[in-house]
Amino acid sequence: MADIVDIAVSTEGFSTLVTAVKTADLVDTLKSPGPFTVFAPNDAAFAKLPPGTIQTLVQNVPQLARILTYHVVSGKLMQADLAKLDSVISVEGSPISIDCSDNFEVKNATVIAADIEADNGVIHVIDNVILMG
Repeated sequence: MADIVDIAVSTEGFSTLVTAVKTADLVDTLKSPGPFTVFAPNDAAFAKLPPGTIQTLVQNVPQLARILTYHVVSGKLMQADLAKLDSVISVEGSPISIDCSDNFEVKNATVIAADIEADNGVIHVIDNVILMG
């Protein structure tokens, strides 16, 4: 099995996320033993951001790192684990709401692929970039 970063690099549709993780210098963190739960926005999710947002974030690495770490939770939480919770606390420190009543949703995003296991955690692919606040 591969770690979270290796899976993202080798999976089509994550080029924006991979570039953002490299820019924010989070590769080593997400390759560490963890375990982590990552809510991973795909390229289509990043494309929904207002024009210029990604370029602005790439130029503001601390803000980019905060947004990316808001998509990460300590521990390996599968969909069945998250279904029992109302929220989780991100590595960034802010809560992320969880709603599994109809769909599997985290904050303003729907999980479109759940429980992708990695050596150091699990990835849930989401259809929107989740923002703090």
